[in-house]
Amino acid sequence: MLKGISPLISPDLLKTLCEMGHGDEIVFADAHFPGHSVNKNVLRADGLGVADLLAAVLPLFELDSYDDHPIVMMAAVKGDTLDPEVERSYLSSIQINNPGINSVHRIDRFDFYRRASEAYAVVMTGETAKYGNILLKKGVTTIE
Repeated sequence: MLKGISPLISPDLLKTLCEMGHGDEIVFADAHFPGHSVNKNVLRADGLGVADLLAAVLPLFELDSYDDHPIVMMAAVKGDTLDPEVERSYLSSIQINNPGINSVHRIDRFDFYRRASEAYAVVMTGETAKYGNILLKKGVTTIE
């Protein structure tokens, strides 16, 4: 156990976050996401919700200020609808450390899969919300 580090962050996730560089991306995937099919670097966070992990990770993780869309979620497939509470709960967790972030960028399902395949890592969570996947782009971490 480390002081100041949420117990939701496993040693492997902490290592991964530390290894990532500016511009690298990480996906926090719902339990339905084909993480092992799209990326070789998969971490497990079974039983944890994405909103809780976002609140735990974002005090340690600088979002990319050079990208207009450092937070990306999957758009609904034609004929499906999104549950607005999913995005609202994620934004609530994000805004704790990033109060200027008021929305997420949505992309097509297969574009999201492509981005996930190119991401540094995919974290498989216990999130059961439909369209509960989110991608974060890491920025430059400043020393305060």
